[in-house]
This record gives sequence, C-alpha cells and structure tokens, in this order.
Amino acid sequence: MSDRPLKLLLIDQDPIFRLGLRVALEAIPNLEVTGVVETGTAALQILAEIAQKDPNQVNLVVLEFGNGRSTTSQQLGLQFCRQLRALYPNLPILLLSSIQEQGLLLAAKSVGINGYCPKGTPLPELVAAMQEVADGGSYWFRDTEAITTPNSPLPSTDAINRVSPHSPLPFSKLRNNLRLSGIAHIEATLAAVTAQLQVPGLPVLDRAILAGQRRELLAAHWLLNRLLVSSQEKQEEDIPVADEPSITPWLSNAIQQRQTVPPLLSPGTLQSALFASCITKLQFPLRNVTDIPLEIDIFREDKKRELLYLILQKLAEQLDELRASQIEINQLYEVRFSLLRELWQATITDFFGKFSRMKLGNRNIEIVNYLLSNIQVVQKDILNKIPLVCELYSYLLFQTELNIDNTSYPVVSAEAKSQALMILENLLVQVANGVVQPLLNSLADVEEIKQNFYGRQLISTREIERFRNELSWKYRLKDYINEPKAVFESRYELFVIAPRGIAITSVYASRNQELVELSNIPLVVTLLLEFSDAIAPRLKSLLAVVGSGIVFILTQIIGRGLGLIGRGILQGIGNASLIEKNFRRNSDRFK
Repeated sequence: MSDRPLKLLLIDQDPIFRLGLRVALEAIPNLEVTGVVETGTAALQILAEIAQKDPNQVNLVVLEFGNGRSTTSQQLGLQFCRQLRALYPNLPILLLSSIQEQGLLLAAKSVGINGYCPKGTPLPELVAAMQEVADGGSYWFRDTEAITTPNSPLPSTDAINRVSPHSPLPFSKLRNNLRLSGIAHIEATLAAVTAQLQVPGLPVLDRAILAGQRRELLAAHWLLNRLLVSSQEKQEEDIPVADEPSITPWLSNAIQQRQTVPPLLSPGTLQSALFASCITKLQFPLRNVTDIPLEIDIFREDKKRELLYLILQKLAEQLDELRASQIEINQLYEVRFSLLRELWQATITDFFGKFSRMKLGNRNIEIVNYLLSNIQVVQKDILNKIPLVCELYSYLLFQTELNIDNTSYPVVSAEAKSQALMILENLLVQVANGVVQPLLNSLADVEEIKQNFYGRQLISTREIERFRNELSWKYRLKDYINEPKAVFESRYELFVIAPRGIAITSVYASRNQELVELSNIPLVVTLLLEFSDAIAPRLKSLLAVVGSGIVFILTQIIGRGLGLIGRGILQGIGNASLIEKNFRRNSDRFK
C-alpha cells in the first residue's frame, strides 16, 4: 500500500452526509478532502480547474448515484461515471452509496467504477477501501465481508459467505459481531448523553436523569464486554470502561494517535473534534426556548437544521482557505468583520441558489443578489455584534488558549472545547439570523418563500407581521437597554443548542472599551444602573427602618387603641342588653 497522501473529491447530494463525512475524514492523517460538491457538473468544473494547475491534487473520486434511491438518478449517475472515465481514464472512482442491488453494482463496474462501499461502513474500513482503490486496486463490499483483489470480478455470494480455515467458528464470530455492534451502539449513546450533560443551563432534574442514564450505559458497556467476550479474547485484551468515552466512534483512531504522538492536537483534528460535537448537537430540537425572538424562528425545523449545517460547512471551507493563505494571528482582529461578511454571503448564495429567481410584483428578481444588497443593515445589526469571533478563529487556526469567564483554558482541555463549542453554536445561530433578516425585511409575505421555508404557525400575513413587530422591538430593547446593561456587567449573551432547544447563556468578558464609547440612551441606562447600585442598599435600609416603625405604630399604638375602643363598645352593648333584660323581667313581675 502506498504511503502517498490520499486526496479525494466527494460528490453527494446530501448536505448532512457530506459535512459529516468530511469532518470524520479530516481527522485521518495523510488524507485530504480536496473538494466537496453536490453535483457531477460542479465536480467536472473542479477537476478541470485542477487539471490546469496540479493534476495530482485529486487521486480519488468518491461519489453517490444522485440520491441513491431514484432510478432516474441512478441512470444519470452511471452516465456521469462514463463521462468521468472518458475524460479522466486513470482517475480511480469509489462508489459510496446506499444502493445494494447486484445488477446496479455490476453496471457500475462495467462503466469503470473501481470499488464500492455501502453508506454506514465503519470509518477504518472505509479509509482502507479508499486507499486500496486509490493505489490501483479494487474493493467491492458485499453483505458483511469485503474482498480486495487487484482486478477481481464482483464476488459471488458463496465466495463471500465462505469461512476460511483460520477464521473463528461461526458462533464465536456471531458472538463477537454482536458484542462489537452493542458496544458501538452504547458508545454512541454514551457520547450523546455526555454531550448533553456538558450543555450550560441544564435544569437540575434533567441533569440528574442524564447522569443516571450515563451510569447505566457505563455498566452496560462493562457487562457486555464481560458476557460476550471469549476466554481467549479476555487473555489477549482486557478492555477497560473509559470514564470519558470518545465523542464519536469514528474519532477513535485520531484519539489514539493523540495519545501516542504529540501533547497537542493538530489544527485539523482539533477542528474535526469540535465540529463533530456541534453536528451531534444539531440533531437536538431547534425550537427557541428563550424569551428572545430569533429570525430563524419563522423557518421550519428542517430548514433551520439545513441552514445551520450549511453555515458550519462554509466555516470549515473558510478555515481551510485561511490556513492556505498563511494568515498571521495578529491579522485576525483586522479581518474579523470581513470573515463574517464572506461567511454570510457564501451561505446565502448556496442556501437560496446562486441563480434562483422569483417574481416580485412586476419584476423578476434574482433572490441572492436581492438579499446580498442588504449587507450594511445585516452587518450593523447582527454580524458586527457576534462576540468572541477572534478567540474562536484563533483557537481553531493557531491552537491558542481560550480566555473566557476570566479563566484561561488549555487547548486540549475539555473545558476549552466546551467553551469553544458555545461560541461556535452562537456564531451559527447569529449568522443564520443574518441570513433570514433581509428575507423578512423585503420578501416576508411572498407565497413562494412561505411555502418553501416557513412553519405552519407563522404562515399567515397577520402572524408574519406580528413576528416582524416582535423582532423590531427586540432590536430596540437590545440597542437601548439590554446591550448597555450587558456591557456594564462585562458579559456576553450566547445562544447555545441544548437538548430542549436553542437556549441562552452568558459568559464574562471585559468590555471596558465598549463601556467608554457608550453615549446617548445607552449611556443613560448605565448611569441609572450605577445610581441604582449606589442608593439601593441605603434605600433598602431606610425602608426597613421606616417599615418597622410603621408596623410598630399600626400594631402597638393604633391597633391596641382600636382594640380597646372595640372592647369598650362590646362591653357597653353587653351591659345595655343586660339592663333591658332585667327591666323586662321586673315589668312582667308587676303585671
């Protein structure tokens, strides 16, 4: 097997799968994802550009037949592979697909595809298949076995299911497969529960339940290893139960290399681990559980998730470009606003489609260009106010320590990752708000937009106007009250993705420079807060004394006086009744 770096181009229509696979592969040494595209047309364009510069920049194409399910899409995929093989006869192709039909796999082999792996193949096996195909071999996966030969035909079922003399007995093999499958499922669930426990602001009851689930999973992990492992395997390998499991099973190789090689993670591995955790949290519900309206609240949940995934993907591409440009750490502060603007522009272009058009009144407009013209408003209201951007970029690009909450966190510590994850989630949510804001400003009540993006609860014109009014008030309160208060309290509010939805938390950060620059109403708000802090203790003491005096007067003086008067009245009434009774008795006696 060759030691040359593996450089691949990934073609797949599923944005979530593309992003997840790219993040997973970037943690593998000597492997580089040169490009990630959605269509064959985009792939041919990239390959044409690469051929003019450096033909060795891609030595493997990994692709899916369209969406993997539609017959038409599969036929188009076969046609694209014929075209690709005709243009680049020496470029290896690996089919990474959800298809399993033998006839279609034979057709794929006939048009020049060099290998096949189903989606869901474990990462180490997938990387081995990629390397085998890139080195000129063939790798065709069927059922539970993979056969690799230099140029072998598609294996038959009998050949696949045949057990070699040195392979374990069928029952032992079945038991081992069950154990490994169970452990993988437990570790994946354990990673998800551990990630939820690290979410800030988690209610006490939820935290207690999750902690109990984590203990149960750890116990199940230990039992599974003890019950389904053979005596020989116990002697060869004693698998301990890790107190803190890896975040995802496919990062195990990268974590092992981290333990054996350097004390610090490489920038790519550090970014992959952080992005993997973010992808896991993006599976949570994305409803807004704060009392602050967000622009993305108007979207359906699937559209929210798609938008956040896309921003994460564009951020990964931007970080790759920054590494390639060899930017210096002291330049980040100067270009931070430009970075956010470019991230916003790239997201809008891909999310709505570069050449998408729609009818607005009597005009036929290009949606992307129309929305991009609102850059000044979006940058002023949202992008320029996203906090801790330089700290996040510096952490991912240069592995600098994170100074958050008046504490310095080492790069490889769990605390640094947790803080960086909060900053990253807030960045995604805020950029997503920036993407939706110009849509609400100009195209909010267009039927085509409502049908493609909005949730059912916010589809009527009246509800849309109510929602826009709430957003308008949010910015007024933020500009005049909430933001100066946060500046005076030296904190930033961050939107984070919690198990129950999008929540809000706050972190300490020095904002003295912003405090000095406050003026007009925001300055008045801070002065009122300071005045309140200055007089509040004395006023409370004075009110306490006055209150005690009032209580004494009401209870001891006025209350007792009223009591005496009342008792006298009652006694007088009682005496009058007695006299009248005696008078009546005497009158009766004289009759």
